Amino acid sequence: MQACGIQKHITFHCARHTFAVIALNAGLPIESVSRVLGHTNITTTQIYAKITLQKLSRDMEHFGKFLMQSAE
Repeated sequence: MQACGIQKHITFHCARHTFAVIALNAGLPIESVSRVLGHTNITTTQIYAKITLQKLSRDMEHFGKFLMQSAE
């Protein structure tokens, strides 16, 4: 928190959750996020870091491009 200039208190849990959401939004696979967080079950990560609408939109766009390439 000090290195980032954050003045308010942030819990360890909040920091882990924030990391997970940012990492997923940046495109890091959920399996990698799960491993970094030390989860033994990916289901824990799915609950811990909910997929945002931004990521869902990007994933669907990627899937659409894949389908278009497959049709060629």
